[in-house]
Amino acid sequence: MGERSREHDLDRAFAALAHPTRRALLIELGAEERRVTDLAARFPLALNSVSKHLRVLEAAGLVHRHIDGRDHWLAADWRPVSEALRWAEKQMTFWTRSLEALAALVEPPPRKGKRRRE
Repeated sequence: MGERSREHDLDRAFAALAHPTRRALLIELGAEERRVTDLAARFPLALNSVSKHLRVLEAAGLVHRHIDGRDHWLAADWRPVSEALRWAEKQMTFWTRSLEALAALVEPPPRKGKRRRE
């Protein structure tokens, strides 16, 4: 997978996770597969509104759907969240090291001992 594609996947995951309803839907799914209608019943939204949020989660790869007759079953996929966490950890490491190096350049060196005034 190219760098550009990874960035696009990361953008979609962060965009999907930015909305509180979508985060709540993922939490409701947890590790258990659920029917769309059962999941939607737990929210004070119209089924159509919940479906729109679910499509955003599906496009980001956070939710997978399979159809069994008239039932649409959903399952959470946490891999995009893991990728987002890895990206955030890399950024933290980079910026921590960079700021420590900058501090070493601009801070005065520590004094070795106190000088006495005579």
